[in-house]
Amino acid sequence: MKLTKVHHVAVIGSDYETSRHFYVDVLGFQVLREVYREERGDWMLNLKLDDLEIELFIMKDHPKRPSYPEAYGLRHLAFRVDSVEDTVRELNANGIQTEPIRTDAYTGEKMTFFSDPDGLPLELHE
Repeated sequence: MKLTKVHHVAVIGSDYETSRHFYVDVLGFQVLREVYREERGDWMLNLKLDDLEIELFIMKDHPKRPSYPEAYGLRHLAFRVDSVEDTVRELNANGIQTEPIRTDAYTGEKMTFFSDPDGLPLELHE
């Protein structure tokens, strides 16, 4: 077996406008496809940022994440940035709270966490 890269990550959001604004307008993802799936009563947005693709599903009445960020399954998504400080300033200017910037104990690189509108933990890492 030879896996070559991650094809996409799927994320479930609860509110179409809020999640779309967050991932597209704030984080800068490009919309590849945006489809309302009548048979499921949900939206599916295929988003791309460089080589990363996210399938963003907007679904009502799903259970909330049980803890932050420690839960079985996907722990968090991490984004590499040129400057954690600059990115934190941009997020804060958009009303998005971030944790204090800290240094990764193993790599010595700056990092911090923030959340998407539904509480999915997201990380910034230099």
